[in-house]
This record gives sequence, structure tokens and C-alpha cells, in this order.
Amino acid sequence: MKFPTLFGRTPSHRRFEYKPRFYDPQKEEREERDKRIREELALEQKDATAAGIDGDYRSRIKGSFQKSRRRAKPSSEPSAVIIRLAVLLFITVLLISYLTWRYQVFYSLFLVFPVWIYLRFIRRG
Repeated sequence: MKFPTLFGRTPSHRRFEYKPRFYDPQKEEREERDKRIREELALEQKDATAAGIDGDYRSRIKGSFQKSRRRAKPSSEPSAVIIRLAVLLFITVLLISYLTWRYQVFYSLFLVFPVWIYLRFIRRG
């Protein structure tokens, strides 16, 4: 049994009041980015209205992808097609001649090709 004291108080348990705080860095980045984008859009819209431009983005974006696709160059230019055809023709002729005459083709190729290089590039200079 506990007797009350005159000069002190009886000890009691301390209460620990902890309020948990959750920190989500992705959420914070998302909120900052959202805020920055909203400010930029507000500035752009304010500038557009000051310049007399309609702030509707849909009218400018609509159909722009199809227009740029029509303006783009074809993937293969005529010169690339001709070079590709020439390489394929050379490989085909080399294969057929190898099957017909075997190693004589390579011997003649190694004799003719350096002469052609010499006549084409070295002799011009």
C-alpha cells in the first residue's frame, strides 16, 4: 500500500502521443509536377489570350500526326533501292559463278578487283 507524500506527487505513467507521418516521395513529386504544370498552363493561357490566340489545344493537335506522316519522306529513296539491288545482283552472280566454276571465280575476283580499285581511285589522283 502506498502512502501519499506531502512534498511530492505520486509518479504516474507517461503518455506517449505519437502521430505517425507518412512520407511518400512519389506523391510529393507528383504534386509538385502537377502544380508546376498547372502554373505553366495558366501562364500559356494568359499569354495566348493576351496575344489573341485561342487556348484550345485540341484544334491545333487534331490531325497533326496524319499531316506529318504525309509530309515524311519515304523510307527508301531511289538511290538506296538501286544500291541494294546492285549488291543483291552482285551476290547472286558471285554465288552462281562459284557453283559453276568453283575457286577460279575467287582467283579472278582477287585479280580484277585490285586493278579496278587502282584504275578508279589511285590513277585519278
